[in-house]
Amino acid sequence: MLNYVRPKMPTVPTWPFRQRQGKLARPYLPSAQQLVRVAADALLLNLALISALICFYFSTVWDGEPAAARVFLANLGDVAWRLLPVTAVALLAFACSGFYTYSRTYRTRHKLVLVAEAVTAAFVVVGMLAYLVPSLFALPRSVLLLGWGIALPVFLGSRLWSALWRRLVWTEAEASDRPPHHRLGTVLVIGGGGYIGSALVPKLLAAGHRVRVLDLMMYGTEPLHEVLDHPMLEIVRADFREIDALVKAMRGVEQVVHLGGIVGDPACAVDEELTIDVNLAATRLIAEVAKGNGIRHFVFASSCSVYGASDEVLDEKSYLNPLSLYARTKSASEKVLLEMADTTFTPLIVRFATIYGLSGRTRFDLVVNLLAAKAAIDHQITIFGGDQWRPFLHVDDAALAVQKLLQLPAGRGVEIFNVGSNVENYTIIDVGNIIKKYVPDAELVIQDDDGDKRNYRVDFSRIRMMTGFVPSWTVEDGVRQVVEAIGNGRVLDYRDAQYSNERFLIEMKGGGLARPKIQWAHDLVRAPLPAPGE
Repeated sequence: MLNYVRPKMPTVPTWPFRQRQGKLARPYLPSAQQLVRVAADALLLNLALISALICFYFSTVWDGEPAAARVFLANLGDVAWRLLPVTAVALLAFACSGFYTYSRTYRTRHKLVLVAEAVTAAFVVVGMLAYLVPSLFALPRSVLLLGWGIALPVFLGSRLWSALWRRLVWTEAEASDRPPHHRLGTVLVIGGGGYIGSALVPKLLAAGHRVRVLDLMMYGTEPLHEVLDHPMLEIVRADFREIDALVKAMRGVEQVVHLGGIVGDPACAVDEELTIDVNLAATRLIAEVAKGNGIRHFVFASSCSVYGASDEVLDEKSYLNPLSLYARTKSASEKVLLEMADTTFTPLIVRFATIYGLSGRTRFDLVVNLLAAKAAIDHQITIFGGDQWRPFLHVDDAALAVQKLLQLPAGRGVEIFNVGSNVENYTIIDVGNIIKKYVPDAELVIQDDDGDKRNYRVDFSRIRMMTGFVPSWTVEDGVRQVVEAIGNGRVLDYRDAQYSNERFLIEMKGGGLARPKIQWAHDLVRAPLPAPGE
């Protein structure tokens, strides 16, 4: 099984160096605003240390050691000079941790975590230097410990106050009125005409991005019909495996979202060689072109199906156990991206929960949509097994999560995110009962297990902490949406090939996709898998 450990990527500070196109350019002077922030931090740090020194002085008096107190006062000037190297080391540690660069774009919760880590690391470094170079950093250990205890809440409070102030001053209306040079950059959405892509593209356009869609548009332009005339949308109709089209589409792009691929176990089983070529070989090609173009963000759509089967609640560090070809191509693609990652190319790997709901290109080969449609039209809900767990996520929330992840700063190493909600882990029988609630005349039929061994519950705490992402849809909302769409005629026949990846590929004989030519991807997917722990 494709088990791997996420490499620890070295952090490259963007101050005092400017990073462009993956290369460190010449040093440059910090801005006036950065200098003010550094000076303010130096002042806060010294106030914390001086407060610690005063406490140390009074403790010697209270302990009945006035002689020690007099010695301390006599050497107070010397002690004060020792604060200078301590301050310098601490500020350098702050800068290297991203205090003055990318942490500014973090949400408040994660920023506070980074501040706590940076302050603690600075005092640990100073403590080590005090032990190694006592002549230069000779401060009492109790002063350093107390100084850390005072500095930590002071720095946290200063960052929290600034965040609250910005929230009070800057409203969304004011942000939307910013001048054109503050507009967001161009995003290339590969597979923008697909299920998630057709929900993401309108959100990016509404947020002010220029959006370029690279898609073969096998289902036509209907999935994007609401935004086809948008002045900031460009559609490149081509196979993303074509290197010429790919290179052209990358020009002038700052962020790439790779949603393209053959999705779903049945669809992938139609033509295994084509699946490996589209899902894996093309991913490496796209990543290589993106890396060569110095892309700031590269978001790759993976799946929680890489976890396979487990009775545990799984997070991003859990062991991968892909059971289907689709899951194996996703886990193999993750492995390829992790091996390519360095300080200039730091992909965001997004493991989506099982998607449901309506989008520009709705699918009815997904469990919630399919069962809800069968209940509404056939008046029957057929479930195989029923005890297996799945996490669920509305397609609109999936698009929202990608939009939020694009706001994270680049340069902190590879990031992997489970995308979903902790409260939306359900067994399949739970889904059936929810559907029956909205279609009470449908018969709930439970049959023996159909051989699908997937069973996983997933923890989604990390993306919530990092971005504040909270899904706005529930499975109940999605079921109601599907049932209403069928009732009002928006969906006429859920069995139509346009709603099923598998049926479309079969009926359209591959949908015009060129035959695969790359062998390495097939070898990687079919290679012997290491045992757990290897």
